[in-house]
Amino acid sequence: SSRTMSLLSQLEKINLDSVLGEADNARYITSKILHLVQSQEKTRKEMTSKGSTGIEVILSTLEVKPFNLCDYGYIASFHFIIGGGRRASVLVTKGGTQILLQLLLTASKDSPPNEELMVLLHTLLAKIGPKDKKIGMKARINGALNISLNLVKQNLQNHRLILPCLQVLRVYSTNSVNAVSLGKNGVVELMFKIIGPFSKKNTSLMKVALDTLAALLKSKTNARRAVDRGYVQVLLTIYVDWHRHDSRHRYMLIRKGILQCIKSVTNIKLGRKAFIDANGMKILYNTSQECLAVRTLDPLVNTSSLIMRKCFPKNRLPLPTIKSAFHFQLPVIPASGPVAQLYNLPPDVDDVVDESDDNDDAETESEIETENDDDKDQHFKNDDIETDINKLKPRQELGRPIEELKMYEQFFPELSENFQECDLVSKEPKPFVPDANLGGPIVVPTAGEE
Repeated sequence: SSRTMSLLSQLEKINLDSVLGEADNARYITSKILHLVQSQEKTRKEMTSKGSTGIEVILSTLEVKPFNLCDYGYIASFHFIIGGGRRASVLVTKGGTQILLQLLLTASKDSPPNEELMVLLHTLLAKIGPKDKKIGMKARINGALNISLNLVKQNLQNHRLILPCLQVLRVYSTNSVNAVSLGKNGVVELMFKIIGPFSKKNTSLMKVALDTLAALLKSKTNARRAVDRGYVQVLLTIYVDWHRHDSRHRYMLIRKGILQCIKSVTNIKLGRKAFIDANGMKILYNTSQECLAVRTLDPLVNTSSLIMRKCFPKNRLPLPTIKSAFHFQLPVIPASGPVAQLYNLPPDVDDVVDESDDNDDAETESEIETENDDDKDQHFKNDDIETDINKLKPRQELGRPIEELKMYEQFFPELSENFQECDLVSKEPKPFVPDANLGGPIVVPTAGEE
């Protein structure tokens, strides 16, 4: 403990002096701190304990330009200090996100960039990203949004580097504005170069790429781009391939990731139509039937059911076709008219007009929402369930006009009489005063008379 505090004190003194000749000394101190952090859990706890200034000292050192050669050691120290959870939150509250993004921007200007430094920076950003809700906005403002994307484009065969880059892109994509911006730079097409048919190699990379693609396709602009390029058929083909080869069900998360991508792209009308045209209903139905016997595959069945219910053609009641389990026969069907037209439609025709995306063209350009809504897509929402009470209530219409119903008024006088004359508050009865129109003398009883 005393050794760690002594090293931090020396490092803080170097920060205050900012002497160019102290670079070697700073590098030595950095290596010592890194060794202690790697070997002792006690040191890691001490650095993030309440009241400790260890994180602030290292962050302030990262901002000193003459010591850029020590960046690797400092970032490696953070990598070992932070295991996730509360420790990641400590780094976020100290302003670490902004400093790491600035370091990423600076390191990307080197030609070629330092691969070890890039791997460490992206690994660290992927760890603290879920703890910082504004990391997407900060990356966009700093100009660091496309750095990770460009690294993936230039290093498609370097799986060690692109894995943390994809993890950072997954965090960025939760922001709808970033998803649109990344989509315009070709990130959707890039994801389909990474995902592919069944292969036991690099399954972790496949899983992260699918999660990133599912987050990107929640943007309607990116979903249209995927539909226009025929990627719905590609996703179904990849899903069938993984379903056939994963006989021991070891890669259920990858299969679920493919379904999540299909679920995201079918949120738009064009995606649902492309899903139907690609025979998606039959594919998901058959694969779901084969998954029913295995309880661990229930998430696949549930997600497939949500997709099929969303894409299945909608029809009005009564249904005179085999698509309905019940048959509602109307008493009288006119020879011509809208009802007869509905009854004469073929069984596979959707007679409910889908107008859900009619105004999306105007909304596409204004898809930059406020930053408070950036994390709204993180919460699962079942759009298949109607929540409007007014729509759930059936409309009651009278079988006869009001005028014809007045003939029954004499049988139910309690429904039409006015009872406001009764004094329900006072216990004493009101004196009886007969109506003058009835004739006869007005007699008011006196006290003692019944």
